[in-house]
Amino acid sequence: MNWLEWYNTLSKPEWTPAPATISLIWQILYPIILISFGYVFIQAGRGRFPRKTVIPFVVNLIVNLSFTPLLFGLRNLPLATLDILIVWSTILWMCLAVWRHSRWVALAQVPYFIWVSIATVLQISIFWSNWKV
Repeated sequence: MNWLEWYNTLSKPEWTPAPATISLIWQILYPIILISFGYVFIQAGRGRFPRKTVIPFVVNLIVNLSFTPLLFGLRNLPLATLDILIVWSTILWMCLAVWRHSRWVALAQVPYFIWVSIATVLQISIFWSNWKV
């Protein structure tokens, strides 16, 4: 069974966005992420931001990129749920870490935070609905 067939067998809330909607949202968010994260990395590399400012951005990239392999590759609902909770918390961490250095970068994370908040509730709902004791 391929990943889509597997995903379609899962119990999901009625408000689950269509895959095309999810794809469109990420197509909008990834350029924002690229520009804002790139700016932070460049400024930290030039010594204009403390180097430790990049830590939450790096952690966020790692866990964000890990979500798809965890959910659709390993088909591991508990790990994918833990992963998205970490993604969500690192967005808050990023905003706090960068706020005093670049408010526009912190504010640029708001759409990302809103979407990941929705996705986190969705993932927790899917995990809970498909929990096998």
